[in-house]
Amino acid sequence: MAQRRKTTRKTSRSRRPRGASKQRSARPRTKAQRSSATRKTATRRWSHRVMETSDALDLEPAIFRRGTARQIALSLKRSAERSERRKSAPFRSAMSMLNFYINRGGKNLSPTRRRVLERAKDELRDVFHRA
Repeated sequence: MAQRRKTTRKTSRSRRPRGASKQRSARPRTKAQRSSATRKTATRRWSHRVMETSDALDLEPAIFRRGTARQIALSLKRSAERSERRKSAPFRSAMSMLNFYINRGGKNLSPTRRRVLERAKDELRDVFHRA
């Protein structure tokens, strides 16, 4: 008959109670740890930097927070036609900036705001006399 190996089970574990935090050592963070924190904030805000500094358009301030889709479309048209920084046709630049804003907004856009911005696309086509 084969003998069974006896295994011992630990019955009492020394655990921290829930909610108790781990003691951290007082040693300073390494350079890699510091740059990691900086990198996270930098990558989170790249779309804001694009809106401010890209060569797509010179936008009016708070253009996408305007009330109606018509106001947004007219403002985008005005910006696209006046801008010296755009590289393509005014309609194309305006539409791409609107799409960029909608796509970058993602989950953070409320459903009503998203609807207004989607309607602004149709208004933009009307303003530029596109089908």
